[in-house]
Amino acid sequence: MPAPSPPHAAQPAMPSPGVMRAQRAALALVLALVALGVAWESWLAPTGRGTLALKVLPLLAALPGLWRHRLYTARWLSLLVWLYVLEGLVRATSDRGLGAWLATAEVALAVGLFVATTLYIRRRLADGAAAAPTP
Repeated sequence: MPAPSPPHAAQPAMPSPGVMRAQRAALALVLALVALGVAWESWLAPTGRGTLALKVLPLLAALPGLWRHRLYTARWLSLLVWLYVLEGLVRATSDRGLGAWLATAEVALAVGLFVATTLYIRRRLADGAAAAPTP
């Protein structure tokens, strides 16, 4: 039989409203980037057999960690997102027509995701510093 936890045991604190807003923004932007990537490479402006739609798999891998408030996930996602910015910039300047517009949208979503993950990381660390006991 497990022993009951003492009443003073540390309970996981609810994230602050700022952290929650940043998390929701990051989740929405990841989902938007996934939808854009799949639609773009599957039927809007495909560049071959649609295998480039696999580029969204790393974004899908980030969803569970973002949902569970994993700081590590937000950190690696804030670095990974620059690959999507780079791809969007290259394709915005080399593609024509709808492909260039989709690439511009990818850049905007990816930069927005970087801002959201950066805010999430900063607010989580600030909340942790505020909750730390002072000596």
